[in-house]
Amino acid sequence: MASDDNTINIVTAAFVIIGNEILSGRTKDANLSFLASELSNIGIRLEEVRIIKDDHFIIAETVRIIRKQYDYVFTSGGIGPTHDDITCDSIAQSFNLEVYHHPDAVQRMSDHARKRNVELNEARMRMARTPKGATLILNPISAAPGFTVENVHVMAGVPSVFQAMVKELLPTLKTGTKVHSVTVICNLGEGLIAKGLEEIQTQKPNIDIGSYPYFRSGVYGTELVLRGTDIKDIEASAESIRQLIIKNGGRPSNEKDYK
Repeated sequence: MASDDNTINIVTAAFVIIGNEILSGRTKDANLSFLASELSNIGIRLEEVRIIKDDHFIIAETVRIIRKQYDYVFTSGGIGPTHDDITCDSIAQSFNLEVYHHPDAVQRMSDHARKRNVELNEARMRMARTPKGATLILNPISAAPGFTVENVHVMAGVPSVFQAMVKELLPTLKTGTKVHSVTVICNLGEGLIAKGLEEIQTQKPNIDIGSYPYFRSGVYGTELVLRGTDIKDIEASAESIRQLIIKNGGRPSNEKDYK
């Protein structure tokens, strides 16, 4: 949860992806990388991701538990017009709230239907339902809104709509200390630098050092990603890693990735 340690303010988040089609492999999730990147850019740390099926109890219990552990919870999927779109009712169950047709959502849906010259039928009206007391997350693409209850933000699963909702939501969120990152790429395998990396990590426990092997164009190598809140410490550690690579006969790249 949010805390203030000197000048470091940590704001945390979790992402719950809802949908049988994701779990079956029929649909590939495209929202996680977008959300993680957007949150990182404003200093919110995405610390947990869960993928769950379309089940009232599972959705309600997952949200009930996870919303107590993080500053924010984001969900995607299951707020459309069909019978299997049960997220709204499940979130309401999680908070012990009734569901109703949000008047502002109804107005937005009505205006959108009139502009498109389509009927606002019962199925489409389902997308104007929210738990009582929820606030809307605007949807500039198709009008059907997402909604927020306390620290839980419920959004559509369609990537273009999800991304638009996230963009609408971001300015309303409290932010924390931004986490910076630097990437050092080398042409050595992990085994050759593992011991030295461990020593650097021990010396700088406030920096996360991740090691990611790759095989490209017939060449093995390793990408070292350093993440932390103090860019000077990160740069110093990155230089130590470059020297470690050279010492072991490798060649570090000069590529840096600031986020």
